[in-house]
Amino acid sequence: MTALAATGFDIVLCALILGAALAAMTVRDLFGAVVFFIVYGVFVALAWLRLEAIDVALTEAALGAGLTGVLMIGAVSRLERLLAKDEDPDAAPESAPATAPAVRIATMMAAGGIGGGLAWGFVSLPPPAGLHDAVAQNLAASGVENPVTAVLLNFRGWDTLLESIVLLAALIALWSLARDQDWGRRPGLRQHARPGGVMATFGRLLPPFGLLLGVYLVWTGSAQPGGAFQGGTVLAAVWLLVMMAGLKAAPRVTSVWLRSALIAGPLLFLGVGLAGAVAGTFLGLPTAYAKPLILTIEAGLTVSIAATLALLVLGAPTSGDGVAPDRPDREPAG
Repeated sequence: MTALAATGFDIVLCALILGAALAAMTVRDLFGAVVFFIVYGVFVALAWLRLEAIDVALTEAALGAGLTGVLMIGAVSRLERLLAKDEDPDAAPESAPATAPAVRIATMMAAGGIGGGLAWGFVSLPPPAGLHDAVAQNLAASGVENPVTAVLLNFRGWDTLLESIVLLAALIALWSLARDQDWGRRPGLRQHARPGGVMATFGRLLPPFGLLLGVYLVWTGSAQPGGAFQGGTVLAAVWLLVMMAGLKAAPRVTSVWLRSALIAGPLLFLGVGLAGAVAGTFLGLPTAYAKPLILTIEAGLTVSIAATLALLVLGAPTSGDGVAPDRPDREPAG
């Protein structure tokens, strides 16, 4: 790609990002806003790819556009069902109250002021020194070849440990929204897939390929773009597909193996950190054992991330649990 073509592509991509963001904020239809948000996430992932930040691009595509988009679609669907349930068919339709022009103008001015302040702060900051040279000089001691993995699991492992704990805390908060009488049941609503249909067929064909891709992303993350978050997102999608196809019901939130999977990654990460503290530095990884320790941590985090993300999509425990439609005579384990 020539320099002129690259510049033209970047300009068009920036315009598409701004257009998708503007459409997501201004469209009146909630589902349309979610669609534009997903499109915006895809464009942002392409932008990170153009900046050669492949790890960030993978994460943005998987989490920013994929998982977040699915969560928003589920939220819109639930909101529409609740509104339809509360609607009185005999009542005259009421139009939403219009926002006063003064309020709109004040909101636009406030948003413009905040945006302008952020832009001024970004431009006025001194050029960042960056960590590229420091990471490159110490990469050999990290145990891995991918600088992103070295930073996330070795040099700045404390941040990644807290991120995994925050993700688990988000799931606990979501489960806390369930009614008391529903606690202990399965999260989410039961999916009804037609036997032999497209969803049921995909639920049987795609999981093996998704499983291989997820494991590959985790394994290759030590040397190339990939890692626990990317691999865990793929595995979460595989699990969701199996449940959406009706091949397996969601486990009960009181399941021992499910709770073990949720805490396996953070607990393993914390255990390695405490072992490093005994040796002299919290989360300090000896060079001779850094790579196997990082791979072990990533394996545990992958399991926890996959389980947590899938359960976040399913939502809080409800009374709509049931058995898989193709095995009505058995109650799924868990």
